[in-house]
Amino acid sequence: MRRLLILVLALGALAIGVPLWMWNGPGPLPKRTIVQIPDGATIASASRVLAEAGAIRSATWFRGLAGRLGPHDPIRAGGFAIPAHASSAAILDLLQHGRPALTLLTVPEGMPSVLVHDKLMATAALTGPVPVPPEGTVLPDSYAYQKGETRLAVVERMQKAMDKALAAEWAARGPDLAVSTPQEALTLASIVEKETGIASERETVAAVYGNRIKMGMPLQADPTIIYPVTQGRPLGRRILESELHAKNAYNTYTMRGLPAGPICNPGRASLHAVLHPAASKALYFVANGQGGHVFADTLAEHNANVKKWYAIRHARGEM
Repeated sequence: MRRLLILVLALGALAIGVPLWMWNGPGPLPKRTIVQIPDGATIASASRVLAEAGAIRSATWFRGLAGRLGPHDPIRAGGFAIPAHASSAAILDLLQHGRPALTLLTVPEGMPSVLVHDKLMATAALTGPVPVPPEGTVLPDSYAYQKGETRLAVVERMQKAMDKALAAEWAARGPDLAVSTPQEALTLASIVEKETGIASERETVAAVYGNRIKMGMPLQADPTIIYPVTQGRPLGRRILESELHAKNAYNTYTMRGLPAGPICNPGRASLHAVLHPAASKALYFVANGQGGHVFADTLAEHNANVKKWYAIRHARGEM
């Protein structure tokens, strides 16, 4: 009789201990994960979402234990950051009482406004329409947003960030610049952004274009040829001879000075480069075959560099 009582008590303790361990013990999630809980979610529907994300071991167990051991507060909607190995009890508390995590939308340096607009419209958690932002008004960065926030509100934050960054860079600008207004600096920075992705080259590329502006030479920047053709989208082919001779407000082969406006959204580094260009007399640059550029002060030097570049392209079978 005594052995039977001991067995019953042991089984009872086990019956209590297993649920408590599953409820309060470490969960299976290997790393921090954002889990999206839809509007109107219940314990049952949330448990299925959690199970699919790997945050809990069993939707059935979670639902049953939440009913027995957890509070009966409503589940909130939104994206929640579930910590690695969070217990079921901690997860339920987060869904009931925590604040939804902010999600990030990233605008890379040099992204044109049409692609920023595409990214905004493809972000399902945002709401409402938004026009394509004027080119150059968005500061490349990562922006936090909450589910249900309007796209217009996110764009306004991006534009305020650009206004602030441009004002700060302009206030700290160097002397003897080729640009005379913040808008001109923004336009030139957008060209520098498109011409090189190598940080160490930005100031020298900015110097080349600054030197050309001061001397009254055409900028002859290929990205400005492409912009009126695609509005910032990839061209997908080589520039046509007719496009080089086209007369428009962006063709820096057929005009002198800056184009009508920015051709992309430049980042802080390109803004800084334009307002603090390298102390260089270079007037030309061409690709060096290794992802960067080689610079030249004279046309003769440049022609020799171009000849080397063509030889590299021939060897690669590109010409």
